[in-house]
Amino acid sequence: MLFADRADAGQRLAKALRPLAASDPVVLGLPRGGVPVAFRVAQALGAPLDVIVVRKLGVPRHPELGFGAIGEGGVRVISEDILRRSGASPQDLAAVEHAEGAELLRRARTFRGDRPRIRFEGRCVIVVDDGIATGATALAACEVARAQGAARVVLAVPVAPPDAAERVRGRADELVCLSTPLRFSAVGEWYRDFGQTPDEEVVALLARAADRASAPTPVEVAVEAGGVVLPGELTSAGSARALVVFAHGSGSSRHSPRNHSVAAALHRAGLGTLLFDLLTPAEAADRSAAFDIATLAERLMGATGWLRRREPLPVGVFGASTGAAAALRAAAALGAGRDTGIGAVVSRGGRPDLAGAGLGDVRSPTLLVVGGSDTRVLELNRQARQELRCESRLDVVAGATHLFEEPGALDEVAGLAREWFREHLTGTGSGSAAV
Repeated sequence: MLFADRADAGQRLAKALRPLAASDPVVLGLPRGGVPVAFRVAQALGAPLDVIVVRKLGVPRHPELGFGAIGEGGVRVISEDILRRSGASPQDLAAVEHAEGAELLRRARTFRGDRPRIRFEGRCVIVVDDGIATGATALAACEVARAQGAARVVLAVPVAPPDAAERVRGRADELVCLSTPLRFSAVGEWYRDFGQTPDEEVVALLARAADRASAPTPVEVAVEAGGVVLPGELTSAGSARALVVFAHGSGSSRHSPRNHSVAAALHRAGLGTLLFDLLTPAEAADRSAAFDIATLAERLMGATGWLRRREPLPVGVFGASTGAAAALRAAAALGAGRDTGIGAVVSRGGRPDLAGAGLGDVRSPTLLVVGGSDTRVLELNRQARQELRCESRLDVVAGATHLFEEPGALDEVAGLAREWFREHLTGTGSGSAAV
């Protein structure tokens, strides 16, 4: 089994771990490479994510031989047998533990910042890494998790050699491993992209997971739009001053993880959101329906009217792919008025060209965000922007492809959208002139 990258491995691993979702687990990623895998697992299971920082205690002058491991909270897991056979003095052993303890605290602060460690006493813990070579670090993590109070420890990895898998199987309560190839020399050979995971990526993923966990709880709603009733998730504005409706693109739905990630950034900025399905389940099975821009726009207009009857606030639209075309066509029809129109539009990897001749009628301030490596869509956005007669801007996220899956790319999209909506819906953004 070959994995595209750590995100792909995490998504596949999450499918195998789905039965554990009902046990209210905590997902712990081993830094650094295990955290991108664990992030996808936690996201799919709806579980909290944290990092598990462990340090192996190596015998002086033979550091490859571990006499134990330490974890946060003063946890020590010691092999008395190896300790006796090492012949090392108590002073030398204490020096090793002191040095590793200082490094453990440094790494924990780097990765987690000021956030407290997630407590998991009495709960099921899923320890995730990007693969196992010898299994020593994964075993230490499992033992530390158990010593910290985990009721059940599940070790989950995409790939491991058969002998290492067998070795760790008896030490964790359960091992979930997707592939155990006989010819195994290194974890990286089972990934097309196995680039180094920088500390910054670990920090960003943990922060995103923490933000998601503290996000306001959405309410399931039935949206009356264009003569049909469509399921949605409304996160109320509360004390906020504006709402953003998400218009999903072709092949997507209200469950889109990318749009949920952007919505979380908007929530932190005090904006309410509505994520809803533009198509019925039967329509979604017909790919051509996702390109029926007229129908999508009609339903989007119906949804904004439905939303305003519930919460009479300024409304913006965040559109992706064909949803962006629907957003622009709806904006052209409704105008940019505060009470009935669409106050601002943001397009993520959108197809504004599919809005047709109506582009020139759009009066809502429009931000087009495209990945720098999404060359075809970038050119379509450049051409479409020439037809817009409203305030507009085209921002290019360097190195990003169509789905903005590269590290930090989606966070950049979220930040751009947040500031555009704050500026044009609430007047509280940092403000930037159109270019």
